[in-house]
Amino acid sequence: MTGKRIRALRKKKGYTQIKVQMLTGIDQSGYSKIERGERYPTLEQAKRLAILYETSIDYIYELTDEEKPYPR
Repeated sequence: MTGKRIRALRKKKGYTQIKVQMLTGIDQSGYSKIERGERYPTLEQAKRLAILYETSIDYIYELTDEEKPYPR
């Protein structure tokens, strides 16, 4: 599930949900719902999270298991 993957990425960085809110502008309550699997991130939110967690949007949406981002 996408939420579990996003939670694992956040914990790997050592961030709290509040820290993620400050760094991305994603509302903490909305982010919490994403982590709990109650909703999916919007494309814009996924983009912000991919940049923050240094991964790809495909990894966020579970389209690949390769955590490393694509080369730019």
